[in-house]
Amino acid sequence: MTSGDAAGQGVSRPWPAPIRALAHRNFRFYFIGQGVSVLGSWVQQVALSWLVYRLTGSVALLGVTTFAALLPILFIGPLAGAWIDRHDKRRLLILVQGLLALQAGSLALLTALDAIGPRLIIAMSLVLGVLNAFDTPLRQSQIGAFVDRRDDLPNALALNAMLFNSGRFIGPPLAGLLLGLTSEAACFAINALSFTALAVGVACIRVAPPSRAAGSIGEVFREGLRYVWTEYPARMQILILAVVNITASSYAVLLPVFAREVFAGDARMLGWLWGAAGAGAFLGTIFLATRKRLKSLVRVVVGGAGLGAISLLLFSYNRYLPLALAAMAGVGFGISVCNVGVNMLLQGAAPDHLRGRVVSFFSSTRFGLDAIGGLLAGLLAARIGVQAAVLVEGVLLGAFFLWSLRLVPRLRSFH
Repeated sequence: MTSGDAAGQGVSRPWPAPIRALAHRNFRFYFIGQGVSVLGSWVQQVALSWLVYRLTGSVALLGVTTFAALLPILFIGPLAGAWIDRHDKRRLLILVQGLLALQAGSLALLTALDAIGPRLIIAMSLVLGVLNAFDTPLRQSQIGAFVDRRDDLPNALALNAMLFNSGRFIGPPLAGLLLGLTSEAACFAINALSFTALAVGVACIRVAPPSRAAGSIGEVFREGLRYVWTEYPARMQILILAVVNITASSYAVLLPVFAREVFAGDARMLGWLWGAAGAGAFLGTIFLATRKRLKSLVRVVVGGAGLGAISLLLFSYNRYLPLALAAMAGVGFGISVCNVGVNMLLQGAAPDHLRGRVVSFFSSTRFGLDAIGGLLAGLLAARIGVQAAVLVEGVLLGAFFLWSLRLVPRLRSFH
């Protein structure tokens, strides 16, 4: 592709296929800012989990906190997608980064003053969830505008997920180190600063204002819902996404308990467990970035569910740390290829004018069902123990994987 083919995007020479989306200038600005922001978010997430467990020792409260942070995405997310399709997404994205920085800064201040407690943590988690209900579809739906060639969109989505998962790999061990050297408040303050990077990156981007959806929010929402429900591939991909996240993704809620009670560790142990899952997820996105045909992703998505189930079963009653870290890497890889693969399939097929709404349904399912799964996992673990809870999740996901194998031939025929 010549530079004239991508005016304003800064494409001058071919880039290696696994990172070809970085040939676009606008996407490079977003990519750098997103990388810093994601790293800060993971530092805060690990620090918040540790703060909750340190203050209360309650595994159920870990589930409630995660539920509060993710539940708004389930209910607000689809409507947020309809709302943002009617406005200037780039300006909204910059505004939301400022509000997220304010939330993280407030959490840092409250923690530093020892004014934080379970009720305030839940309230701040709810605020974060509401902001993320707008932030997630804004970030995802804008990626298509940052690359000039639609053929490069799947690679851009894979690279974006790679950033998220590299933050997942680096952020938890870094958070464990910071928690050992400083405090939870310092981790929250670092996250507040990290949102500035994405805001600056997006401010440097130059794109033509996209067309806006016409009609009321209700009409725009129903148009998006009609597409997701009536298109068989979209409906089945959302189903796979829902089951994987209500089972496998909820492992994160239980990791602080595994770190302290099963492996007799501290915040550093939590960082290693979370980092192992992040490493697997990172490898999963590298694998997806090398895929050139969407049709091949259908088998990958279903296979990821199977790998996640096997890895949960291996992790559940294992006390040998190297095997536990390998199992966590398998869980991360399986979840990553499911979530990112479904996102690539959905966005690759969605019409441009519906992308914000399709992404919002993806986000609400991905994070909303994760919230419900986290709550159920916390409550289940409080009754039968964390190891038995993970075993139950692995069995359920394994049964679904066996059922979903029958979907592969039909779904492949649509791509």
